[in-house]
Amino acid sequence: MKASISWLKSLCPTDLSVDEIVSRLTMAGLEVDGVEAAAKPFTHVVVGEVLSVSQHPDADKLNVCEVTDGEATYQVVCGAPNVRAGLKVPFARVGAVIGDDFKIKQANLRGVESNGMLCGADELGLSDERDGLMELPDFFVTGSDFAELLSLPDQVVEVDLTPNRGDCLSITGLARELGVLSQAQVSFVDCDPVDPESDETHDVYLSAPEGCPCYVGRVIENVDVSRPTPVWMVERLRRSGVRSIDAIVDITNYVMLELGQPMHAFDRDQLVGAIDVRMANDGEQLVLLDGKTLTLTNDVLVIADQEKPLALAGIMGGEHSGISEKTTSVFLESAYFNPITIAGKARRYGLHTDASARFERGVDWQLAEHACQRATALLIEICGGTPGPVMITDNEQALPKMRIVELSNARIEQQLKINLSTEAIQQMLEALGFGVEVVDGGFRCAAPSWRFDVSIEQDLIEEIARIYGYNNLPTSLPAQALTMASVPETDTPLMRLKHYLVDQDIQEAITYSFVDPETQAVLGDGIAGIRLANPIASNLAEMRRSLLPGLVEAVRHNVNRQASRVRLFETGQCFVSQGDELDQSERVGIAIYGQSDPLHFSGDRAVDFFDLKGVVEGLCMINGGAELNWEPSQHPALAPGQTASVSLDGKVLGVVGRLHPKLARELDLPKPLFLADLELSPLLCGQVTAFKAISRYPRVLRDLAIVVDDGVAWQQIVDAITGLADARIQSVELFDVYRGTGVPEGRQSLALSLSLQDPEKTLDDTAIQELVDQVVQVLNEQTGAELRG
Repeated sequence: MKASISWLKSLCPTDLSVDEIVSRLTMAGLEVDGVEAAAKPFTHVVVGEVLSVSQHPDADKLNVCEVTDGEATYQVVCGAPNVRAGLKVPFARVGAVIGDDFKIKQANLRGVESNGMLCGADELGLSDERDGLMELPDFFVTGSDFAELLSLPDQVVEVDLTPNRGDCLSITGLARELGVLSQAQVSFVDCDPVDPESDETHDVYLSAPEGCPCYVGRVIENVDVSRPTPVWMVERLRRSGVRSIDAIVDITNYVMLELGQPMHAFDRDQLVGAIDVRMANDGEQLVLLDGKTLTLTNDVLVIADQEKPLALAGIMGGEHSGISEKTTSVFLESAYFNPITIAGKARRYGLHTDASARFERGVDWQLAEHACQRATALLIEICGGTPGPVMITDNEQALPKMRIVELSNARIEQQLKINLSTEAIQQMLEALGFGVEVVDGGFRCAAPSWRFDVSIEQDLIEEIARIYGYNNLPTSLPAQALTMASVPETDTPLMRLKHYLVDQDIQEAITYSFVDPETQAVLGDGIAGIRLANPIASNLAEMRRSLLPGLVEAVRHNVNRQASRVRLFETGQCFVSQGDELDQSERVGIAIYGQSDPLHFSGDRAVDFFDLKGVVEGLCMINGGAELNWEPSQHPALAPGQTASVSLDGKVLGVVGRLHPKLARELDLPKPLFLADLELSPLLCGQVTAFKAISRYPRVLRDLAIVVDDGVAWQQIVDAITGLADARIQSVELFDVYRGTGVPEGRQSLALSLSLQDPEKTLDDTAIQELVDQVVQVLNEQTGAELRG
């Protein structure tokens, strides 16, 4: 929020400098992002009055003006299209300085002498738009110092508020905080009731009291919308980052900035029947003030008449019932909307308004009537009109309740390590608006209606710490007996796995837990993900079921930036709905793309399935060499024939494979992308190191060539041999696969090497042959293998 220092000091008179105000607000948790001047610095600029205008004798677009500053008359050459006799404008006399170094001098323009300059708002830094001279009201006294009339020089601070401090989204809220921090007396805005001058009312119904438990309205007739907004109000709006539109809209915006209560004004003549605050009907349409047409759903709160929706409640008004130059009767709206009802609706429709920013955080639920009275007073003062009575429609059961919070002196001392007097604590809390009752051992505090964020004792302690000053709290090191933490040998640290992957030239990536629903549907297992109720963007609307969508998008992002070799991994939670429960399992994902090695003169080789298979096998060996099994598998996003399911000690670990070529083309990935999506917890379960004696007897190697069907996987061969459970068979390795001459079609020749060793004696030829025969027999029985002749 942007706030003018001069406006702030009008409510909270203080001698603090701008730097001191910024420091105190920031240290109290209201971080100031920046400070800027409200206008260019200028001197010797006064209110001038144009007495006469005549055409320049030698320039079609220039005029020769007679201008007075109340003391003397000057001849000034001006090219603004809106210059005319009787106009009052900012007049920079000769010798004036605008900005850092622009000095006004006597000049000769096309043969005509010019003494000074008539100024536009953009030339003084009061506007970004160039639209001619700045026209001043007739009641401005000619010759008055222009800077003083606009409370210049002035500074504008931009405060970055946390979501819980919606009460400070107003000048009154900031002034209240500054008053406490500087121990200054705050003069709150006068919201005295404006007596009705007519009996004109407008019926209001609350069909959705949970979303809008209080609605305040008022009819004001005979309004003159042609009257201009006062310069002081336009300036305060401008310095707060709000553009002036017309007097009535400016008044509602001004009250919002001043008090923190968003308001809306309807053209009453455009209303059909009573106002109804209700939930929208599915498919109902509303054209907003900005011309955007929305299709509404039944969870959106609207302000409607008896025919149609008029406004998106708490967000933006509709075009049809807005104020226009023909408006003569106004219906003022000042309401309290439940933050839960408003939250996320603006983002859903691509909107962000000052009203939604306040209602989503929470607006003072007791403020609506006061704001209506303040807006009425300003509207009658500026535009005239005949006010009717204030109409309050509410549902007490749905309104928030006052929160009572107990606070003990012992807890304050225990958490802040300071010993404050009862009077000091009471003064701090009362200055913040709390109702404080001193009780035995502490306080009983009633939270003000504008502080939605205070509900427990720690909230009050935080308020005391803020006001006392975080930098004034004593610092001390905690005393604690430190003991060495035990590290179970059965646990493999996650960092060990990460170091291994980095050693394989695979870099860690961190992606969002939220993913694009379309990408997840394409790369997932066909099961819909968990939708977010309030997504921060349409492409981040679902919780990820696996790490693949984020990794694929990261690879794509790098490839689009001319990266020809990308190797990434990520660890993190994935979210899978299982009935009424949510499984939040930890997983590890790996993606490799491009060349297998960095660019080298020896040539380039593209990565293949076995590159990633080797990485995964190395990852699984870290935890102590558990049994790893690979089986052909299928996955909707992976290529058939290049996809495998990997199991660790009989438990499915995940899937490894190549991204389907069709998907790769759709994602503009010209080279193969290989992916692994694995469960993390089995990889973190290590094994306790155990001693195993090395046999003193020689090892024997025997090679076999067997012929099997093409459909027989190598894992079946391994399982059949290990199924013999003979400790003398140390290992079996595949060293050749052959198809061709001498091998029947549909079959393949596998050359395997058996490593045989007896831990207690030397194997003789008879024992070796018996083992080989057993292997051949079991392979024949389980896989149909035959020795190759």
